[in-house]
Amino acid sequence: MPLPYRRLVVKIGSNVLTQPNGLPDEARMAQLVSQIVALKRQGREIILVSSGAVAAGRSLITLPPRADAVRSRQLLAAVGQVKLLSLYAALLAPHGLLGAQVLVTKEDFRDRQHYLNMRNCFQELLQQNVIPIVNENDVISVTELMFTDNDELAGLVASMLDADALLILSNVDGIFDGDPSRPEARVIRHIAPHDTGFAEFITATRSQFGRGGMLTKCSIAHKVAGLGISVHIANGKTPDILPNILNESAVNTWFQPSKKASGTKKWLAHAQAAQATVHVNAGARAALLAPGQATSLLPVGVVRIEGEFQKGDLVRLVDEAGHTLGLGLAEYGADKARERLGQHGQRPLVHYDYLFLTENVG
Repeated sequence: MPLPYRRLVVKIGSNVLTQPNGLPDEARMAQLVSQIVALKRQGREIILVSSGAVAAGRSLITLPPRADAVRSRQLLAAVGQVKLLSLYAALLAPHGLLGAQVLVTKEDFRDRQHYLNMRNCFQELLQQNVIPIVNENDVISVTELMFTDNDELAGLVASMLDADALLILSNVDGIFDGDPSRPEARVIRHIAPHDTGFAEFITATRSQFGRGGMLTKCSIAHKVAGLGISVHIANGKTPDILPNILNESAVNTWFQPSKKASGTKKWLAHAQAAQATVHVNAGARAALLAPGQATSLLPVGVVRIEGEFQKGDLVRLVDEAGHTLGLGLAEYGADKARERLGQHGQRPLVHYDYLFLTENVG
């Protein structure tokens, strides 16, 4: 029996779509599109997060060797995105399928209204049987506005759309229990929700053409699995990799999901522009992080409030050492919160339903 995933986010990395000379691998693209079409015919919804715009741009324009790195990336991405989408459109057309370009920035996920607008657009595309083809808007996203890489973007999209699974296609078979270049190294086939030991095996080196590396992939996979979404890391250069992941015959690393998180919690997991910081004491920290318990933040556990906020604003929770515990939506404003500081018998400042604890997902 194939895995019962209905909505899939498929992320294809730069190293899968790029030849050794840095130009697009159109034959590989054709193979992967054929696999995606086969999954669509099974009644599955596919959202494609595709790298490769810069490589496509490189095939069209030759830049001088001393060109500014940031501007060069913007130029290559702007030109290359057109070619990349044209290639996908040409590959999908014979199957009667349409692809849609969706370019996003990190800021689109931080603002709740932008987030909901974007989600509505994705939902409409899927309803009309269109395949969203997502990439970062590299023309706008530079330096601090950039995603770590498209793995982070894919994780955000999977969370936003309540996907059943995120399939990350790289140029390796998965997470190894040692240096992948050594013959004795083996792929770790299953990582449970609370497993963290895999981190010691992973080197921090980046891939040849992508911005991120395996450490980034693991961190994002663990976070997404913590929100209730299965994550598979596999080799996109392996023939028929997508159907074989789903029929469980492919070598890959599966991050087992924990229980489903609500839509609000999924947004909170990735929202970063907190209005203010709420400092909590050791007792509140212990209560919030106690395994298997749903605990709201009560004023009795709050020691200090840094900044101003209104009801419904996003606040960051930190412990007495300054470590971030999570993010939540305030039930009332900072003035009332300060009046109730340290008091028993008061309404929660952040209700559990609107609280996302980062420590709970690794």
